[in-house]
Amino acid sequence: MNSMHPPLHEALELAFNLSPVGMCVTRERAVEICNPAFAQMFGYEQADLLGQPLAPLYPSLDEFAHTGQRGLPAMQDTGGFSDERIMRRRDGALFWCHVVGRTLDRADPFARAVWMFEDISARRPVNTPLTVREREVAQHIVTGATSKQIARHLQISHRTVEAHRGRLMRKLGATTTGELVALLLGR
Repeated sequence: MNSMHPPLHEALELAFNLSPVGMCVTRERAVEICNPAFAQMFGYEQADLLGQPLAPLYPSLDEFAHTGQRGLPAMQDTGGFSDERIMRRRDGALFWCHVVGRTLDRADPFARAVWMFEDISARRPVNTPLTVREREVAQHIVTGATSKQIARHLQISHRTVEAHRGRLMRKLGATTTGELVALLLGR
């Protein structure tokens, strides 16, 4: 082997550890291994996260559970899932994060999966405190989902979605849905 090229496992370890985005491997939605960028993004030391559930990285246990419920069918169907969601740092600060994951086994997607987390708070800041349900509704609004689609996803009534949309618009000072989306996206 050419001495100029490190063995593949060394190169993969280097890429994992120096990646500018957070990466982790999970078992049953608990951190098996993570890179320094992942730990730093959430305000932890790597060792503090190993073997720990992902739940404390979410704003609430409901959002952790709901995200799992949304991701499971996609991972079973395609082997992967991605979205943009609000996450929580160790100090309690909330931030928007782009998340992409792949499962190793579609039959049991959470048994073991690989995830990439990108902090997108620079372009999409969390400026206004929102309730759990407002965050869930906002997450769907930015994808272009209608109130009826959001209601089906969240298993709530269409009118409840409309009420949350109205509160979001008042809290963020939006006069149209387009303006609300722009504000939620940090534009």
